[in-house]
Order: sequence, then C-alpha cells, then structure tokens
Amino acid sequence: MKQYKLMGALAITGAFALALSGCAAGNSGSGDNKDNGEAAGVDAADYNPQPRENLKEGGTVNFPINEIPAQLNAFNSDGSADTARLAAWYTPQILLMKPDGTPYKNDNYLDVWKNEVKDGKTVLTFTFTKEAHWNDGTEMDWTAIDATWKANRSTEEGFNPNATDGYKEIESVTKGDTDKTAIVTFKGEFAWPQMPFLTGVINPHAADPKVFNEGYIDNLHPEWGAGPYTVDEFDPNKDYVSFKPNKEWWGDKPLLDKVTFTGMDAQASINAFKNGQIDTVGTATKDRLEQVKGMKDVVTYKAQQTANTVIILDSTKPQFKDVEVRHAFFNAIDIDQQKKIAWNGLNYTEEPAGSLTLYSFQPGYKDSQKAAGLKFDVEGAKKMLDDAGWKEGSDGIREKDGQKLEVTYPIFSDDPTQKALAQSLQAQEKAVGIKLNVDTRPSSKFSEDFTSKNWDVMSLRFTASDPFGAAWYCQLYCSDSGLNLSGVGDKELDQKIHDQVESISDPVKQTEAAMDLEPEIVERWGIIGIYNGPSITTAKKGLANLTPEPYVGLDLFGVQPVENVGWEK
Repeated sequence: MKQYKLMGALAITGAFALALSGCAAGNSGSGDNKDNGEAAGVDAADYNPQPRENLKEGGTVNFPINEIPAQLNAFNSDGSADTARLAAWYTPQILLMKPDGTPYKNDNYLDVWKNEVKDGKTVLTFTFTKEAHWNDGTEMDWTAIDATWKANRSTEEGFNPNATDGYKEIESVTKGDTDKTAIVTFKGEFAWPQMPFLTGVINPHAADPKVFNEGYIDNLHPEWGAGPYTVDEFDPNKDYVSFKPNKEWWGDKPLLDKVTFTGMDAQASINAFKNGQIDTVGTATKDRLEQVKGMKDVVTYKAQQTANTVIILDSTKPQFKDVEVRHAFFNAIDIDQQKKIAWNGLNYTEEPAGSLTLYSFQPGYKDSQKAAGLKFDVEGAKKMLDDAGWKEGSDGIREKDGQKLEVTYPIFSDDPTQKALAQSLQAQEKAVGIKLNVDTRPSSKFSEDFTSKNWDVMSLRFTASDPFGAAWYCQLYCSDSGLNLSGVGDKELDQKIHDQVESISDPVKQTEAAMDLEPEIVERWGIIGIYNGPSITTAKKGLANLTPEPYVGLDLFGVQPVENVGWEK
C-alpha cells in the first residue's frame, strides 16, 4: 500500500474506505457538537487525540466498512483502501506518521531507522528489535525488508504490486551485522528516502508470486501478521471481521478487548449508528447530518481529507478511443455544479483540485487541469464531437457508423446525494449528446467491478498515504499501474516520466518537474480530479485516537498505533 489507494466509489461513509466529502454541520443532541451550527471550515486534523493515560482498558469498538474486499493483501494492486485499513489492525506498523506527514519509527518494531548517502547512493538501515516476531513464531528480521522489496520492485517477475515506485530504485537489500539488520542500497541518490517501507512489510511467506497474488484472496493469514491485535472471527460471506488482543504482542497492551468491521451500504450504516450497532459513521452530507441530529452523546469531527474525487474513462472502449471524445466528455462536466450537490447546505469551499500530484494546500501546487484545457464548455464540447464525426440523432444522442455514443456509469451507493450527483452528470453529458446510463450496484461489488473494468466511466476516490506526491508519480500515470485503468498510458510516456521526473534526486526539483509534466499527461484525457473535500465522521462520545490507519480518516496523513484507539475514562 503506497501513496494512493482506491477509496472506492462515492459512498457517503467517512468511516468506510469510500467517501464523499462534505463539511460537518451541527447536531443538537448532547451539546458535544463542536460547531453548534454549520461549519465554516475544517481543521487540518480532528480525531480526538488522547494520551493512553486518559483512556481506559477494555471495551469494544464496532466500525462500518464499505466491504471486506476479496483481495486482502494490502500490497497487491487489486487491494483497496478497505484492504489497507484491515491490514493496519493485524500486520506490522513499522513506521508511523504524524498528521503533517512526518514519518517516525515505531519503537516496538525498530531500534534503528536511518538514511544516509554513501558513495553517491542512498542507504537505509533497518534494525528490528529483539522482541519483534511474526505470529507464527519466526523472527522479524532483514528477510521482511528483502521480501517486501522483491515483491514490489517490478511487475515483470510475476508479482502484481500496487506500486513499484521507490522499490524499483533499490539496487540491493542485504543482511547487516546480524539477521535483525537490513541494509537497503539504492542505485543512486534517491529523492524520497522516507518513502520506501513507509506503510509496512510483508511476511517472507508472501514473497512468492502465486501467494502474493492469490494467497490472500478471502484469506487474512493472521499467522503471517504481527502486532497488538490479531484476527478473531472472519466471515467474508457476511462481510465481517473482528480482531482481539494478540498474545504474541510484546509492546503496549492494546486498550480494546475487541474491534469489529462490518460491510455496509450507506443507508445501512446510518441506521446501524442510530441503533447503536456501530460507533462511528460518515456524515458528509446535509441529509446524513440531519439523521444524527438530536442524538445524545455523539460528536461530529471534521478534517481536511487527503483524497481526490476523480472521474476516469476507459479509453479502450470503442466510444472513447478518440482523445477528442474524451476531452469533450470532460469539458461537458460542470464541476461547480457537482460540488454544490455534494456540499448542499454545508458551508464549505476549497481551491480547485487541479492536480493529482499535489493538493491545493501543498507548496508547489499548480492547476494542471486548467493548463491542459479543462473547462466547462458545452458548445466547445459539441464542436469536438462534431469534428470527431459523432452526429446528433433524432433523440439528441450522437451516432457514428451506426453506433450510439452511449456509456455505462456505475454507482455503488444508495445514498440520495450520490444519486443526485449521478443524475447531474447524466444531464450534463446529455446536453452535448452523450447518453450516460447510471447503473446502481451494491457497494460490495466495487473492488471487483473496478479492477475488472466492468464500466465505461467511473467516479471514485484516490486517497494518499503521505505528502510525497511526486514520489508516486508512476503509480498514478505509468501504463502498467493497477491504479491507472484509463488505458491512456504507454511506454513512451513511461520513459518520459522516468527521464524527466524520477531521475531527479532533489525532492523539490523533482516535484517541480512532476508539476511541469502533468498538464501534458492530463491532455490524454483519461482521468481528471473533481474535488478533495474534508472527512466528516460522527462518533460516540469518548472514542479517541480515531482513524489510525493509512488512507482514511480524520488525521490528515497520520498513521497512529492501533493499540492506542480506545474509550476515554
């Protein structure tokens, strides 16, 4: 699990791995709502951080999740943010991160984590603690670093990794003075030494292509995990996983007796929260906030979310093979109208989400999409389609060579805001002669349908694990990336990304180069960002250190120890 993960289609479930962003309005239940009215903005992070001494031992926390994905290897490209979220609770968190994106070592796992430059090459040193071991009893040592590198460095060795960024720049992983130390040597000076292994390591048993790709399908392999919790119950047919304290754990005692995740659609999750069956729920729209208004002993949290809502087109489909048709499709979208629907009744605004590399609040950000020519332009879109040979039929839908300009757009939520967003997009495309068929599907089908490309157009969320946007450029835009299913990449672009971006060893200059190249990539018109937005969650009063996992939640880029989630005394 690297910089970007699929948050999923636009379900309204901030506690899920899929989210539509909005801004929190007040609830009047217990008086614990932090705004007592509509929110005028968001904090960078808002997750009720509490030291362990303020929290009690014991208790259960029940979380909703969009789905228990079939692929449960968080490093595999078919895994989603839901996969990564579950993995955080029973696999090693060797590195943690402050909300601002500053990484630091988890002292339970590592005695040493350092980087230096030797003979013009970046060298990382990892030394595992003497106590660190896997649940099956084997030592956690240099072989974990070696296995993680080998499984993620290439797609040409049979592995299907989420991203090769960083790993492909490594020259070797060798044993140090003892088995507990791994020495990682890069091919040259590497711009982002904090990045590799940031979100964990795999068990050496998984460093086999067949196991890596297929071994975790509907199988969590708790024996290959390590950490404060381990798997208690797992039922993929019921979309249910629970975790319990791990007898093999050597660090601070986990505060909770039990943690559960249950797959739920949008309406099911809000009902479950109101009925006391779950302890958090996404409340990112006016409708959902209204439904929790008046509840006692709940608190609404709001924070900036490090995610992009994107629209992606499958350029391999016949309707979208012509780049001008794809450009016309995007220019037909009224992004401002989409935002108004998403944030209806909520006092929230943001700068344009014009880049998938950096967020508008990060230094160096530029609006790459505007530079590429993205704009709401109905007449211009019509002319592009005319020039591409697509002529309006008697029903207003364009045709060419006997084929209608008709595409399938699935949504994976029963929330009314999602339906309204889809209907708005449908009307915007109809205005230029494109028929957009909205197909409502169960949220549990999202991962399967996205990775199998069972769609022509898809709206979903990409969420980032860290602030090092340019470091993961290839994962976003290279032709062999499992996250880039638009089909607009090619080997020529891959080489340009390597030569103009990845080859630069200075992180500031590399980021500048990435921003300079991005408009040219956008001009292939396979994917655009629509908005970022905040994360909004309503939780039972007293639940602390929320969203410790990567890719989700209220703590910006934060990755916190899962053993510190608990209830206030």
